[in-house]
Amino acid sequence: MQTVVFLVVHKFYMGNKGNYIQLVKQAQSGDEESMNRLAEVVREPLCIYVHRLTLDDALTQDILQETLLEMFKFLDKLEKANRFWPWLLRIATNNVNDHYKREGRRRRASMSKMPEKGPKEKQEALENLIGQELKQVVSESMSVLKPQHRAVLTLRCYEELAYSEISEVLGCSTFGARMLFVRAKKSLVKQLSRRGFGKGSLLLALALFGKMSAPSEAAAAGVSVTAATTKVGLAAGLLGVVGGKVLVVSLTTASVLTVGAIVATSGPEKTAAVTRPNKAVELPVAGQAESMSRMSGEYWYFFPEGAGGAVMMQQITQTGRQWLQDEYANYYNQKDNISMRNCRIWHNDLSVWRLPTDGPELTAFLSRVEGRSVEMEYVGDKSIGLLVIASSKEAGERNFWMTRHYNVMDEDYFQSDWPKDTPTIDNRDQMHKRGWTYFKITGRINGKEVRGRGRMPFVYAAGRRHWPWVKLMVGGNVINQACFAGLSRPWMGLHTIDTVRRDAAEKQISFETRYDKSSGKAQVVLKPKNGQIVYTIDMEKDVVESITFSGDTGGQIKFDYLQDIDSIGGEFAEPRRETRLIEKSKGISWLLELVRND
Repeated sequence: MQTVVFLVVHKFYMGNKGNYIQLVKQAQSGDEESMNRLAEVVREPLCIYVHRLTLDDALTQDILQETLLEMFKFLDKLEKANRFWPWLLRIATNNVNDHYKREGRRRRASMSKMPEKGPKEKQEALENLIGQELKQVVSESMSVLKPQHRAVLTLRCYEELAYSEISEVLGCSTFGARMLFVRAKKSLVKQLSRRGFGKGSLLLALALFGKMSAPSEAAAAGVSVTAATTKVGLAAGLLGVVGGKVLVVSLTTASVLTVGAIVATSGPEKTAAVTRPNKAVELPVAGQAESMSRMSGEYWYFFPEGAGGAVMMQQITQTGRQWLQDEYANYYNQKDNISMRNCRIWHNDLSVWRLPTDGPELTAFLSRVEGRSVEMEYVGDKSIGLLVIASSKEAGERNFWMTRHYNVMDEDYFQSDWPKDTPTIDNRDQMHKRGWTYFKITGRINGKEVRGRGRMPFVYAAGRRHWPWVKLMVGGNVINQACFAGLSRPWMGLHTIDTVRRDAAEKQISFETRYDKSSGKAQVVLKPKNGQIVYTIDMEKDVVESITFSGDTGGQIKFDYLQDIDSIGGEFAEPRRETRLIEKSKGISWLLELVRND
């Protein structure tokens, strides 16, 4: 029975989630039998978890009783039943931290004090499973680790929590949880090496400690720690092994983040008071995000080709990853359901999306147009593989973390890590599922016919093979210098509404934005000299539908994006690759010249 109870709680994410959640909900409703059953189910695995942190029998029992009392007292305040286990572990962790704080010192206990888990036969079976010499080395090495290091090792290796869940338990950011795990592994390796074991003994030591602290022989036999479990990603590794030296700079519009602005911090090492996780941010409309002025959690920006190129973004809060835009798709987490959508993220207040790599001139112009400034630190680094993390827990408490690595997209911290059983709904249309498409351009400008065609990738990965190109003809003249500036460029990582406005801002062209929620269409009105240009943008498909010109010249061009490309003819034969136009050659000014010199 003991082993069954352990497995039910320890693996509740994997197979018994529905029943487990129901038990929590019944207990929250005041059902006394369910409350008692819940306490019975969690007692044994909670005891194991606490003992792995304290390595002290008496203290473990004190913390266990204190944690169960708090569970009874505050269970009705738990907002999401499926977050019960991380919530309970956080209470226990903070009770351990509070004890050490009251004591004013960290205890070092011997593993020889480990409580008896059962009859003598069971203990003898475990003795046969684990060699005494190895046991002593692992015991001594684990006993001298900091409690928060034992905590993060336990949560990751034995509780098998995701880093987003570990951040809930330890009260830090997801990235901070990864860095703390790096430091814990580094500290354990150091202790093992002092006792004659090399770096390759880490997995063995973690597995043995898990077996030694298991409640039974059967449970011990089932403990394993894989290399995949101990992976954190290179960025966290780079920051975690430099002794806490991370780039942490307050967000102000005036200061500049550089490699020299390194501030030592123990950020993830600090313990926090017991607090319940923040409520998840719900996106009010498909594809939208909260305003940057109300930013909470972490915003991640990765520039695989450096500043000015494509950007991959995601938002991570205390409750986990809210949305992710990687090189393959756009993912959004709403009410524990993952949806894959056509559109990139955009601000629901129609403000322009800012990037930490935006230069002072662009930032100042956007602030003038919108009539407000946005607190976004300028990162002057232009390196390939730049990763910037804007972190915020509360208003006025924002930080930047930065590193560089060309292979960030392959690391686990920039991949979707939602639980495997999370429902995923693919809401993309055919061309977005394909990742790219062809398009046609038709219309008239000052009475002259406009015709064009091109190819557009929707995601960064598709752009490598199906690179973007466009060709235009006005009357009988071929416009050879047409480029994608001023047009949709979803593979670059920003929504079309932001791409168009930022292109205009680069040329100091003022604009205004309108949005019709009922139609799902937005209009961006550009106001160059002697005229006006109106973009109509399909917000869900994330593309320009039409561009209308008025003023000294008039006309309109429309865009038709092909869902089905199986029957296309030779008209879409791609040009020679070397004829591909440089994106920044003329910026949006080519569109103005199209009107003026048609």
